[in-house]
Amino acid sequence: MNPEPVSSTSRTPDPALAELERLRGSIDNIDAALIHMLAERFRCTQEVGQLKARAYLPPADPSRETRQIERLRQLARDAHLDPDFAEKFLAFVIHEVIRHHEAIAANARKASEA
Repeated sequence: MNPEPVSSTSRTPDPALAELERLRGSIDNIDAALIHMLAERFRCTQEVGQLKARAYLPPADPSRETRQIERLRQLARDAHLDPDFAEKFLAFVIHEVIRHHEAIAANARKASEA
């Protein structure tokens, strides 16, 4: 176990520093969980991209994206999170997913032409 943090000015244990370390530890754990969840999400969307390529479906689905954005905005409101932030976050993720789907479709086309 780490020793209790000490203030740089008094060299005595500082409860605020200990609380800061505890909160930062929680943030680090949440960040790790977010990364693992995003990785799992992208594994799933890669499978979607493969399926779309095999079925000759377009990489983007604007109606689904619109529904997802509204759903996420509502989830954000329910969680007391800024819906605009949530939408920007999802827009970034969707942009990356579409980019991956376009690459998968291009590779599938090249393979079928060979």
